[in-house]
Amino acid sequence: MNRLWGGGPKRHDDSPRDSLDQDRESGPNEHTRLLPNRVESANYLSPDDPAVSPYNLWSVRIVRYVTILFTILTFVWWTILLVSTFVTPPGFHTRGSGFFPFSYASLALANLLFTLIFFAIPSKAVRILSIAMGALLVVDAVLLISVEKTRHEEGWVGMASVLWALLMAVWTLLTDRLVEWGKTEEEERLTGRAETRRTLGEWTAVLVSILSMVIFVLVVLLTTCTLIIRALDAGLAPPGQLFWVDGDKYMIHVYCHGNKTDSRGTKLPTVLLEGGERPVEDGLWQFADNALNNGSISRYCFVDRPGLAWSDTAPSPLSAGMAVEAVSEALARAGEDGPWILASAGIGSIYSRIFSARHGRDIKGLLLIDPLHEDDLGSVGSPGRGFLLWIRGIISPLGLDRIPGALFKGRTKEDRVWGQSTYQTGKYLWAKLQENLVADTLSKRDLASSTAIQNPDVPLNLISSGDHIRRDSGWEDKQRDLSHLTRNLKHWDIVDDAPDRVWDTWQGRQAIEKRLRQLVHAA
Repeated sequence: MNRLWGGGPKRHDDSPRDSLDQDRESGPNEHTRLLPNRVESANYLSPDDPAVSPYNLWSVRIVRYVTILFTILTFVWWTILLVSTFVTPPGFHTRGSGFFPFSYASLALANLLFTLIFFAIPSKAVRILSIAMGALLVVDAVLLISVEKTRHEEGWVGMASVLWALLMAVWTLLTDRLVEWGKTEEEERLTGRAETRRTLGEWTAVLVSILSMVIFVLVVLLTTCTLIIRALDAGLAPPGQLFWVDGDKYMIHVYCHGNKTDSRGTKLPTVLLEGGERPVEDGLWQFADNALNNGSISRYCFVDRPGLAWSDTAPSPLSAGMAVEAVSEALARAGEDGPWILASAGIGSIYSRIFSARHGRDIKGLLLIDPLHEDDLGSVGSPGRGFLLWIRGIISPLGLDRIPGALFKGRTKEDRVWGQSTYQTGKYLWAKLQENLVADTLSKRDLASSTAIQNPDVPLNLISSGDHIRRDSGWEDKQRDLSHLTRNLKHWDIVDDAPDRVWDTWQGRQAIEKRLRQLVHAA
């Protein structure tokens, strides 16, 4: 019955034809996948799985830990250089500005930080830019080490900083290449093939890393151009001699010209010039040469304060009294012992007054040209001015004003060393920052003690800017107060329409030369 209605169980036919049909049904056909499905396979992971990471490799993890160690060491070095701007630790004094070593330390630190941030997202473009940055750093290292002037100014601190920045550039390049290899290895092992696509977040990270590296390369390029300009400026020889001071820590430039005696053999005092905001070479030097040729004076000297013109920078802090001690030591080493007629302008009068008090018997006269009053030291040492000087110093290695000036404005070596562009140099900014940091404290104390011991019988001539008196209602009262610096005021001249740099006008030069002649021949 079952066989009749087909309701019974079916029997498997073991005939050869049926076996062949079963093999055909179970074998590959036109619908069979050529490659296994990675997502559905038990042996492969999705490319988006967090387990697919180059951190699986111990070599990549070790490199990351070493990069973190380098970052910590670089941060410590960066901190030391930052502190040395305000207080120089023993052995860390640079005779240049200190801003160049700090810039290289900042570059190395930023490079390492960005490497850690984008560690797991390597990029070929970043590696190409790293090679370019490394090549420029090689040029910087060669310039710093091979040029005697830059090697003298930057010292071991500058050379160590640029070499460390170069080493870190090479390290980050190798790190990125290793992570790229590790990423490919892990993707092939865990997903079956190397992944070529990126997520939106990865593309964003790659874009940010590339832009950051472009900025780093531009910074190093500008720094290299600035170093080239410094190497060219090193060929400008100083007119005088350089003397080691302060335990042979740095060198001070001294220049003297003329005869110590007149035609009759009488010894005359030497005019010691002290510049204001700018070096003596920028204006007062030319004036002194004319006065010498006219017979108004027989001899003059000037000493560049630390950080100005050809003189090296001094360790921080540097008060006005410390700077005067360096000037006095340089003059002694040069064999110049006076007697002196002190002629100073602007803030240079602060230094001349301290020098006068400490060399009382050798001072035969004082000529103050629109001098700065001690009450104005507060504005010189204001925090806002100091912060701006520090910011300008930090970006000074980029040469944002020096490079265009050299390329398009015809600025010469003389302009940059002591002329109209000297304010752009790191040394000048470093010296002004040192002046700012202690102007209202240590320097004011030095000036107060010097005023108390000032010889009251020293002849004094005062020349003031008429233009400055009109602009500042309190300036005339301050000039009047300075006229009582000694009890022997000879003349007080107010030169109409003369700027702060009184010698820039014909009337100002005539007045200064006249009063100098009187002081020299009265001595």
